[in-house]
Amino acid sequence: MANGDFLQAASGASPPPAEDDLRPPRNAPEEDPKEDEAAGDGAGALVVVPTYNEAENIGAVIEQVMHLPARVHLLVIDDGSPDGTADHVRSEQERHPERLTLIERTGGKQGLGSAYLRGFRHALSKGYDYVCEMDADLSHDPADLPRLLAPVRAGEADLAIGSRYAGGVRVINWPLRRLVISYGAGMYTRAVTRLPVKDVTAGFKCFHRRVLRALDLERIGSDGYSFQIEMKYRAWRAGFRLVEVPIVFTERTEGQSKMNRAIMREAALKVWELRLRDLFGRL
Repeated sequence: MANGDFLQAASGASPPPAEDDLRPPRNAPEEDPKEDEAAGDGAGALVVVPTYNEAENIGAVIEQVMHLPARVHLLVIDDGSPDGTADHVRSEQERHPERLTLIERTGGKQGLGSAYLRGFRHALSKGYDYVCEMDADLSHDPADLPRLLAPVRAGEADLAIGSRYAGGVRVINWPLRRLVISYGAGMYTRAVTRLPVKDVTAGFKCFHRRVLRALDLERIGSDGYSFQIEMKYRAWRAGFRLVEVPIVFTERTEGQSKMNRAIMREAALKVWELRLRDLFGRL
């Protein structure tokens, strides 16, 4: 492991096709066929990308998503980035008016969790069947979106998770300390919650709309890593099928990471809150 870089397939080979099928503890709510019909022409895939000071990356993200073989739509939720991120998105909207949407939130940075929840509500209101989460810094490869969508579209899973740790470690340009923290967080979370997911903090995911509709989004108040853990835990405990799809995660090369000690502290406490609420029937 030179320079603290971790990658199982250093040659650039694509991840193995195997997926970990994570069986739910109880039956998931059944889909209402009438609601599927009501989805109408919005029945497609929406990728939700929260941004704050991502002007250096957002153009490349949009370009790569727009050129995917599958004509997915993209929603950017910007928290008033002072670096002009929203201006870049508006410029791209002129080229992709039907597939690219921008939501601008005023009042400064409001957090990752609330941005995703805003995106989920937008997706449900517009009738999208598949809703994906993706980072704006290119650490998640947009080319992997079809692989995330595939098991959900095929009815094999309700939530597909782009996993850095399924079948091995696939992370590029992380120092040893950060990898140990991330991997250790997964071990800690699984020990407390019994959540059968290797990459508990993964933020590259695809939900079927039935998951978001079944969960009470008003009860979700966490942010950052804890938001990612909470969404997986609630979906699993509600009986939905989770699948981990191996991906390669590449640390950002432009801009600054949003991860800090407060986010890590929140995640460490949130897992106990989730477990205790579940035990007392108040999840």
